[in-house]
Amino acid sequence: MTDDLFDLHTGYVNFKNPIALATMAGITDCSFANKYAIRAGLVVIGSFNLDDKTNDAALKLIARGRNEFVSDNPFEFLKNEIECMGNNNVVAVNVRNTVIEPLLESARIIRDAGGILELDAHCRQEEMVSIGVGEALMHDIPRLVDWIGKIKETGVVVSVKIRANIVDDIALTKAIDSAGADILHVDAMKEGAGADLRVIRNIRDSTKMFLIGNNSINCFKDAKDMFARGADMVSVARGVLNDPNIISELVDDISALQQATGWYNAPKHLCGGEGDLRALAFCCLPVKPCAIHNKIAKLGLSAQEFANMKMAFARGTMLEPGENTCFGSLVWCCKLSKPCFLRDGVMDMIGLSGAEYMRLKKNLATYILENAKVPVNEP
Repeated sequence: MTDDLFDLHTGYVNFKNPIALATMAGITDCSFANKYAIRAGLVVIGSFNLDDKTNDAALKLIARGRNEFVSDNPFEFLKNEIECMGNNNVVAVNVRNTVIEPLLESARIIRDAGGILELDAHCRQEEMVSIGVGEALMHDIPRLVDWIGKIKETGVVVSVKIRANIVDDIALTKAIDSAGADILHVDAMKEGAGADLRVIRNIRDSTKMFLIGNNSINCFKDAKDMFARGADMVSVARGVLNDPNIISELVDDISALQQATGWYNAPKHLCGGEGDLRALAFCCLPVKPCAIHNKIAKLGLSAQEFANMKMAFARGTMLEPGENTCFGSLVWCCKLSKPCFLRDGVMDMIGLSGAEYMRLKKNLATYILENAKVPVNEP
């Protein structure tokens, strides 16, 4: 597999694939990552504590049987961990602290190493929350926004790790977006078990940030389900403990899918009630009652404006032909996963491969969102 199979980037960072190792407190350091995630497109190490208060809280967690990283010299520890990773992976460092200054110092260290600072707004342990870090930041959006803005001023690429279904997910997403974060890393936790895929879809429809989906990724089907709701990348945590080969297997599987289809995270169809806004690329003419009307209204478009937009994109491309299809053009045809002899017949006749068809549909989705009257990240 080539390193340029995926066009994945944000800021100064380029990812070789959309599979990541997520943090597990006291577990995911450079040694763990080098052993189990050398092929990952992103490795997130940490969470690392940067001051006495967070280190003291970590010691309390250790005393009751949890794993944590504790250091007397946090910045030296952080530097050593980054250097230990070498140049095989893009590295994000998940950090937490009670005040902003150590976060800025760590941001400069991480920036100079070409890495990503991931701000921990995710930890739910009471020892951390009670001192104002981790999940407490989701309940203090003004402070969270202020911190993100100041960290971004250092020039580092910023990721924010959050937990879903705690506060208003969309309001939180828009606040983080407006503050200037580059990446949103979402633990799609829901009550009970499994991942809340609706959260990933709803967040995808609310932001243009690079989106990492996390929670219950234990096999390729789990990853595909999250990709199909709009995740640019998925991260694996405890799945690695259950299957040490899972990251390598996921990289192979998603690379094969990308080679075959050209759009590894193509969305579900809208008509099934699961697709995000990108699925408008697969919609037929909006001439009957359908979920499409709510979606295009969200973009500030009338049915006619939407139809004109798709036809304008198709003109002169291989999506323009198709008089024998339902609406006279491939631009109105559905995803390859849905069997259609009319679509496939036209594609065979004009020599359009499945992968190229899907790449054109991906470009169409981008075109629709970029030309919407109401941007998806509008407050």
